[in-house]
Amino acid sequence: MDGPFRRRLVLMVKEPRPGRVKTRLGRDVGMVPAAWWFRRQTAALIRRLRDPRWDLLLAVAPDAEGLASRVWPAGVPRVPQGGGDLGDRMGRLLRSLPPGPALICGADIPGIDRLAVAEAFAALGRAPAVLGPAPDGGYWCVGLRRAAAPPARLFEGVRWSSPHALADTRATLPGAVLVRTLRDVDTAADLRPLPAGGEGAPAWTAPGRGPLVAATARPC
Repeated sequence: MDGPFRRRLVLMVKEPRPGRVKTRLGRDVGMVPAAWWFRRQTAALIRRLRDPRWDLLLAVAPDAEGLASRVWPAGVPRVPQGGGDLGDRMGRLLRSLPPGPALICGADIPGIDRLAVAEAFAALGRAPAVLGPAPDGGYWCVGLRRAAAPPARLFEGVRWSSPHALADTRATLPGAVLVRTLRDVDTAADLRPLPAGGEGAPAWTAPGRGPLVAATARPC
């Protein structure tokens, strides 16, 4: 279903190798448990976000390893992230995908569900771009309607991994609207317990480590 209005949801994923993914979390809980958490979190997210209303794709890194990986489901299409900083990689995806609305999400946000994604796509029916804020000044999603070419200055000058990432990105996306706020997981403090009915489910137990700090992913 590659029509001009087909929605595409892209998850940015890295191979869950210790010391190569979630290193800030790894400094708190250990690199092996951090990589294990990311693998479990991403697998749950993929299952949860499959939906006939959009096409789900994985943007993988490193490119060759991710394209050949057996970690991710074989039935979900993959595209390489390519080189450069986060803005370079997301900009390349938004310019190269087939026509239609596109939403890019991080994989380390336990609160993403189908309703949050549907709300973001609905907002793209009213605005040329959307951003999903995170409490730390970053964002969990960016989407473009893609009725025209992406802005030439898209992601230019964004201070990544800083409290300014959202504001900097908004400056490159005229007309962008904000959708719901969701938090990502960067450190052990982000794995704090969540109230019943909130973003999380019971804690997972990391091999050889006991339970990780707290709830991290919604039930699938």
